[in-house]
Amino acid sequence: MTIQDRLRDLKITLPAAPGPVAAYVPAVRSGNLVFVAGQVPFADGELMVTGPVPSAVTATEARAAARQCALNGLAVVADQLDGDLDRVRRIVRLGVFVCCDPGFGGQPAVANGASEVLHEIFGEAGRHARSAVGSIGLPLGATVEVEMVVEVD
Repeated sequence: MTIQDRLRDLKITLPAAPGPVAAYVPAVRSGNLVFVAGQVPFADGELMVTGPVPSAVTATEARAAARQCALNGLAVVADQLDGDLDRVRRIVRLGVFVCCDPGFGGQPAVANGASEVLHEIFGEAGRHARSAVGSIGLPLGATVEVEMVVEVD
């Protein structure tokens, strides 16, 4: 089964690869690794959620936003690979940043939104190392930002 078949089965349509919003590129390939810049939860050109968890955004909403960030990152990878996600060998690492109020400790549960969708798509090759970190603020006021390292051939 191809990754495109898997996406269809999961009823996932990847968005267009988001462009940079500042002075950087969306991804850099070095050897067999693609380093994807931090992705915020853009859906249909707009941020899904803004503000901290849990005072402005629920953990459930933030988890859905983390999922969207991962899909945006995957769209960037697809762009780097001329659309051929079957060239992905492994999702190596995610860095997940969650804008949150002091005392909030649910960053790992929010980050699971990104981790779980990558596992659903790639199976064992979607399992990865990860950091889930709280932050007082993220670009554009986003609630979540996800960066990725992906091994490709």
